[in-house]
Amino acid sequence: MERELTLELVRVTEMAALAAAQWMGRGRKNEADEAATNAMRTMFDSVCMNGTVVIGEGEMDEAPMLYIGEKVGNSAAPEVDVAVDPLEGTNILAKGLPNAMSVVAIADRGNLLHAPDMYMQKLAVGPRAAGLVSLDDPIEKTLEIVAKANNKRIVDCTVMILDRPRHQELIEAVRGAGARVRLIGDGDVAAALATAFDDTGIDICAGIGGAPEGVIAAAALKCLGGEMQARLVPEDESEHQRCLSMGIKDPSQILTMDDLVRGDDAIFAATGVTDGELLKGVRFRAGEIAETYSLVMRAKSRTVRFINTVHNLKYKPYYSLIKEK
Repeated sequence: MERELTLELVRVTEMAALAAAQWMGRGRKNEADEAATNAMRTMFDSVCMNGTVVIGEGEMDEAPMLYIGEKVGNSAAPEVDVAVDPLEGTNILAKGLPNAMSVVAIADRGNLLHAPDMYMQKLAVGPRAAGLVSLDDPIEKTLEIVAKANNKRIVDCTVMILDRPRHQELIEAVRGAGARVRLIGDGDVAAALATAFDDTGIDICAGIGGAPEGVIAAAALKCLGGEMQARLVPEDESEHQRCLSMGIKDPSQILTMDDLVRGDDAIFAATGVTDGELLKGVRFRAGEIAETYSLVMRAKSRTVRFINTVHNLKYKPYYSLIKEK
């Protein structure tokens, strides 16, 4: 992949974030998701790549979402797998809550796991604990390992977990071990990312969430030297068969970073829609001026860029096509 793609992908997430942010706090998550999707699809047309969506928002008959198998980019080289979430955190955006983002990850063709839309058990940690943890370990042992790696006491560690009834036992175990719990309503890509940045105060992301988001988060952590381990959680026979069709004979097996994102390269870009631990959300200023705050990273070089962009919306032809009428 060409390094120029890193900045091209930021343009894609910026436009999706600008479109989604118009719907912040309005209680209309479907409109927000559609706006972000339309904006992302439009901006992809200007990117020099031959991309195929392998992690998207549904199958082809569920358009206008960016569907699995859809071609994106202007068909020029390189050939890449594309994982997208135009609006990660539709519910939290609709409620005006933190950590909604627009995210894209790409890797060379064939290198992203084509994860089906089902649940996935996940464990994410930052670079210092990478290679030391196991998804099979109880959370108490994982806390001991991560606390030592991060040079902290367990009581100073924080585990970020989706606020779901299925996680009650996990939450009680973390608290019983003496650590702190940070519950989130949605947005587990942002949660996994947070483990790799000291200033977020997040040491571990654990629990069960969406499999597509797990692959996107793994791509981000690969750029940062962190670690994601995962296990698919099929809920019925049809989902079990989907695992088999992917070549995963035993859905209970642990999926490592190299299973989720193969090869030594990946690019990840994210733009904040609402304020979060890592990124500020979109700011609309007077005179049709907007500001965005983005993060873009590449695994091959481990380069991490934070980008603050000022947009004059009057001079953005794409924006006029997707802004709220």
